[in-house]
Amino acid sequence: MHISQLPLTALRAFEMAARHMSFKAAAAELHVTPTAVGHQIQQLEAVLGVKLFDRGHRSLILTAAGKSCLPSLRRGFEGLSEAMDVLAEFREVGVLSLSAPPSFTLRLLMPITHQFLALHPEVDLNVTTRMREPGLSLRSARDEAATLQDWVENADVVIVYGDRPELDVEICEIVPLSLALMCSPALLERGRALQSPADVFNFPWLHDERGVKYGTMSFWEQWLRAADLEPATPEGGHRFTHAALAIEAAVRGEGLLVSTPELCRAELARGALIVPFAVTVPFDASYYLLTRRGNTPRIRAFTDWLGKAFIDDAEPAHQQK
Repeated sequence: MHISQLPLTALRAFEMAARHMSFKAAAAELHVTPTAVGHQIQQLEAVLGVKLFDRGHRSLILTAAGKSCLPSLRRGFEGLSEAMDVLAEFREVGVLSLSAPPSFTLRLLMPITHQFLALHPEVDLNVTTRMREPGLSLRSARDEAATLQDWVENADVVIVYGDRPELDVEICEIVPLSLALMCSPALLERGRALQSPADVFNFPWLHDERGVKYGTMSFWEQWLRAADLEPATPEGGHRFTHAALAIEAAVRGEGLLVSTPELCRAELARGALIVPFAVTVPFDASYYLLTRRGNTPRIRAFTDWLGKAFIDDAEPAHQQK
């Protein structure tokens, strides 16, 4: 029989009646009357041209035809049920929990999450900000791995900053980082010249302290070396442990900042910040996305969308002042 001709309602009534050996019990499960179940089975017998039950006064007995078709029928319904479960996961309603560093969350994630939620309005995001512990000099590699593993076990999606974690989870580098000198155009309108990298010593410096915090040389020292200048870190200047704060200070024109331009895409695009020199430093830290193995379609939908969002967002280019 062609699938378009299958009497699914009648087949379901027959399977339930055969399972319970009772029209009354089948009717209760289907939320119909026993008479309705009886009519469905009579119609099925008429379509098939075979008898499925021998009906006694107070009993039902499956015929040979009824017994022989039941295993295949039940496998068919189980397959349909599995298919519905798979489809339901794509419209799974509920909370998607996300753990990410504060600056990443503020600068890169929150400006675009509305795009994902427009595609998946059934999902509620639960966002927690966490920072990876700095440096293995303060904690053993085993302790750090245990902490990160715990984060992954207790959140659907985890994003971390630093080097690639060594964990038995799904890991994807989503935002490779670099270092560049950035400043507000307003800072350069105050009469000081910034014609060459050596002129940076004539300006106040802002310090994104992530380099120092995570056990590497300061961002300024790395940039100065790349610019063939004598590394120097003056005692003055504002210092920030969160990149987002350092970026805001730079936008206000408080000084020159060496930081990761990947976190400043919006400001660079609209001209609130510029990169005055084509001196960039490859950076060994990145943002990594961690998830448990065997993700649900809902989590995969988010991670696929997030990865594509960052791939499509072109990295900022060198901008002349």
